[in-house]
Amino acid sequence: MKTNITVKLISSDDIRESGCIDHNNIMSVVEQCLIDYKNNEFILPEKISQIFDDETQNRINCMPATLKKHNICGVKWVSVFPGNPMGFGCRNVSGVVILSELKKGYPFSIVDGTLITALRTACIGAVAAKYLANRNSKVYCAIGTGEQGRMHFKAIKSVYSQIDTCYVASHTNAEEQAFIEDLSADYPDVSFIECGGDYRKASKDADIIVTAVSCQEPLLKADSIKKGAFYCHVGGLEDEYEVPLMADKIVCDQWQAVKHRTQTISRLYKQGKLKDEDIYADIADIISGEKPGRENESEFIYFNSVGLAFIDVSVAYEFYKKAVEAGRFTEWTMLDN
Repeated sequence: MKTNITVKLISSDDIRESGCIDHNNIMSVVEQCLIDYKNNEFILPEKISQIFDDETQNRINCMPATLKKHNICGVKWVSVFPGNPMGFGCRNVSGVVILSELKKGYPFSIVDGTLITALRTACIGAVAAKYLANRNSKVYCAIGTGEQGRMHFKAIKSVYSQIDTCYVASHTNAEEQAFIEDLSADYPDVSFIECGGDYRKASKDADIIVTAVSCQEPLLKADSIKKGAFYCHVGGLEDEYEVPLMADKIVCDQWQAVKHRTQTISRLYKQGKLKDEDIYADIADIISGEKPGRENESEFIYFNSVGLAFIDVSVAYEFYKKAVEAGRFTEWTMLDN
C-alpha cells in the first residue's frame, strides 16, 4: 500500500506574511515553554554540535526536542559560521526546522529555521530583560549590527518602550550606519549614536547591553559597564572574563547546557574559574517565581543563552499553525512505499 505524505513547506516570506512576527506573542511562547520544561512537558536530548574549526567555531548543530502535550517531535538543523559576514558577505546562521507527528511518525512540515533562530534568540533576550533589567532603563548599547543585533533591539524595545538612546558599535562605520538607517524610520523616538567601533563608548552609559557579534573577541570590557546594567550575551566569546566574574547575578537559559559549550562563562567553568554555585539561576526559575529576578537598581546582571531546541520547535509549531491558517505554504508530496 502506498500512502501519500504531504509536507507543508513554510518559507521566511510565509512566516512574515502570516503575521508571525509579533514579539509579544513569541515572548509568551518562550515563557510558556520554559515553564513547561520545568514541568517535564518536553523530551530534550543533548544538542549535537559538530565543530569543524576550533578557531572560527564553524559548526552545524542538530537540536531535537519533543513537545509531549502536542504529540510533536521536531529538530532544528542549523549552521553557525561566524566568519561568513566578513569573509563572504552573507549571514552567519542558516537552518530549517522539521516537524513530525507522533501517531505514525510522519513529517508534516519543514519551516524556515533561519528567521526562527533570529526571532527566538532575540525574544529569549527580551524575556530575560523583562525580569532582569532595571524598570527605568532608557539607554541601550548595541555591540554588533547584523540581523541578530537588529532583532534584539526590536524585541527589547517592545518591552522597554521608554528606551530613547541607542549607542551602536561595530567593526566598521558602514555597518553602524546601516543599522541606524534600518531602524531609525521605525523608531523616531530613539536617538541612535554611532560609536566608530569604540565599544567602551557604546557601553559605559548603557542600562541594557547586548553583544550580538559573529567574531570571537572579548569586545566588552568590565571597566566600561555601569552599576545596575543588564547584559545580554548572545554568541560565543564576546566579553572579557572579568565581565561575568564581577556580575552580581549570572542567569542562563539553561546552565547545564551552557557549561559544556564555548561561550565566555563556559570557558571560565572549564578552567575552574567559575563553579556551578556561581550561577544564580536559570531564567525559568525566575519566570516561575522560584527565585527573584532583579532585587535592586545597583545589581549588574549577566544573562547568557545557549539556545534550547524545545523553544525552536515550539516557535516553529506556532508559526506553522499561523501559516496554515493564512494559507501561506507550499505542499510537497512524499510517497510512503
